[in-house]
Amino acid sequence: MQYLIILLFTFFAPTKEEYGDSVTLQGIDVVASIKQESGSTGSTRSSSRFSRTAIENRHITSLKELTSLAPNFYQPDYGSRMTSSIYVRGFGSRIDQPIVGMNIDEMPIMNKNNYDFELFDISEIEIIRGAQGTLYGRNTTGGAVNIKTLSPLNFQGKRFTAEYGTAGSVRIKASHYAAQSENFGWSASVHYNHTDGFFTNAYDGKKCDKGDNFAARLRQVFKLGGSWSIDNSLTVGYTDEGGYAYRFHDPESGKLMPINYNDPCSYRRLNIADGLTVKYSLPKIIFSSTTGYSYTDDRMRMDNDFLPEAYFTLGQYQREHSLTQELIAKSKNSEGFGWMGGIFAFYKHQQLSAPVLFKEQGIKSLILENANKGLQYIFPGSQLQFDSDNFLINDDFTTPTFGAAAYAQVGYNSERWNVTAGIRVDGERSSMRYDSRADINYRLFPQINEYSPLSTRFNGKETLSATEIMPKASIAYKHSRGNVYVSVAKGYKAGGFNTQLFSDILQSRMKNDLMGLFGVQPDKNATYDDASATTYRPEESWNYELGTHLSPLADGSLKIDASIFLIECKNQQLTVFPKGVTTGRMMSNAGKSRSYGAEVSASYTNGRLTLEGSYGYAHATFRSYTSGNSDYSGNYLPLAPRETMAANLSYRIPAPKNLANHLILNVGWSGVGRIYWNEDNSLSQAFYGLTSASISWEKGHYGASIWGKNLLDEEYKAFYFVSMQHPFFSLGKPRQIGITLHYNL
Repeated sequence: MQYLIILLFTFFAPTKEEYGDSVTLQGIDVVASIKQESGSTGSTRSSSRFSRTAIENRHITSLKELTSLAPNFYQPDYGSRMTSSIYVRGFGSRIDQPIVGMNIDEMPIMNKNNYDFELFDISEIEIIRGAQGTLYGRNTTGGAVNIKTLSPLNFQGKRFTAEYGTAGSVRIKASHYAAQSENFGWSASVHYNHTDGFFTNAYDGKKCDKGDNFAARLRQVFKLGGSWSIDNSLTVGYTDEGGYAYRFHDPESGKLMPINYNDPCSYRRLNIADGLTVKYSLPKIIFSSTTGYSYTDDRMRMDNDFLPEAYFTLGQYQREHSLTQELIAKSKNSEGFGWMGGIFAFYKHQQLSAPVLFKEQGIKSLILENANKGLQYIFPGSQLQFDSDNFLINDDFTTPTFGAAAYAQVGYNSERWNVTAGIRVDGERSSMRYDSRADINYRLFPQINEYSPLSTRFNGKETLSATEIMPKASIAYKHSRGNVYVSVAKGYKAGGFNTQLFSDILQSRMKNDLMGLFGVQPDKNATYDDASATTYRPEESWNYELGTHLSPLADGSLKIDASIFLIECKNQQLTVFPKGVTTGRMMSNAGKSRSYGAEVSASYTNGRLTLEGSYGYAHATFRSYTSGNSDYSGNYLPLAPRETMAANLSYRIPAPKNLANHLILNVGWSGVGRIYWNEDNSLSQAFYGLTSASISWEKGHYGASIWGKNLLDEEYKAFYFVSMQHPFFSLGKPRQIGITLHYNL
């Protein structure tokens, strides 16, 4: 209660004098993460950092727009904020578990559905590439994304932004940052954006991807007793959008048909998250505790056949609570021997409903057609019929997951050498209670005129448990212009449950139940008829890396980061579509995969001019993977680009002080490709590039920018999938142009 009274009092208090660009509280850096490496000369990992200035000047509004800016980093737009897949160095995941962990103000985000959100008032984004399992744990085989929001101890004042762009896109942001004293700072921020949509559904002539997004953040930073700091951040986000602008791909002509489906598609998400970090500093040791809580309530509705015919629709309704706790102790010495140790625990409880509604055409072609073929052998001329043009398959799941880990890292840092070794023991256990059911009324016409009820049930429980040991080791040689390092690390991606397969299982059981009523043997060719395929195992990988961080010029104006890497992966998790005319998809463990490649990024500053560039190459292939009668060994992994490339020019245009304090021109280009869409590599997207530009003006408290994205209106495919043996693509967003006005006080 005392904390709440202090918060309410300070919310309405006036802003006091602005403090500097950074504040350190008696040895406690209240902004820097305790896991953050110090300086590029000692760093033994590949990472890219993006400052607030870079994010705002380039008009970066989501993590997707950092694609290629960090080499071998790719987050495509798959149609909604729910599908926020990330690919790094050739590996990634379309559904379920991610390969990249995300932390916001040191709080881990446990649900990948929350990865795609609007970036506002962000002070820094760090993208680390390569396995980070020792420090960050599960689901970091590809790396980690660390996001820091703007701290009230780094900035004080008021910010207001209004924007209008292509497709009726509107953004409004307002925030207030205050430091009531050297001991306490707080901030409150709100954000709203709307778009009318870019893509038209030919079925009804309406935009299918319009949407609204709202977010609010409240952050407080305390200094207590000289050696204590408390940092708490509460965030609320709400998204309500369309999406899924999927086009049928005609295999014969190779043409993409217009978007044309008859049932509405939408995604809605409410997310509430609170992260509390407490740090205590002694002369030689710093202790940190991070407690996180997140609540997610989201709803996805989809015309899953994406055709104008009435086949079937899919819903997914999820409620998840997650709680995390991490305790860390770390030595503060920058020279000699250093150490870090920690324990981490989490608990997630998810309730998921995934109803599938079959309509007239779906009942006919997916259920009755196959059933009637079997019945003809016993009852020639007869026909199985249902009393309704639609029926519902209900799939309900309850999935609690608990995990705990302990880790330690030791190192030796001298003038020339930096040696680090660490290990983590990670264990988790999860279970899934499932209840899949459907009720129909049937008859065999003309033999039987009356309809009879049939109830099909499939329920039970599946359990998964895993224990993983994740070591790491690195050594760096430092010199006056940078360092050269070698590292090796292991990571793992958690196993899980194939909830989206249950509608296919129940369909198979229903057809067999119906045919069994009339003495017909069950369909032995049914794709899935039991729980054997409802689980998948953890994915493991080893990352080997040789790299360098260089500053070759004496004035530090040129910085170069480069590395070569090799990743060996086993039990790789792949999204596959069951054979036949099915409705679901599932995660399956492939055999072994390998990715090797290189990446380089550089920046050069000379007076008013800044040049930046990056390039990434990943040769990611199956070493051994056989599915059914097909052997994909040697083929490229699907969905991840083989190359990423980016370049950016920033120039401060000279202007009279009475006209502008700053006049900045930004011109950028980024490209990705080739992307193979399937395991047999028969479909692919060639390399393509997108051009962006902006010019920003600031005078006193006022500012404005004119910006454009995909200025050359490049057309490219962003996503591919199969439904009922029909292939679909979605296209990337077309040209976007807008103007942004802001006011800072």
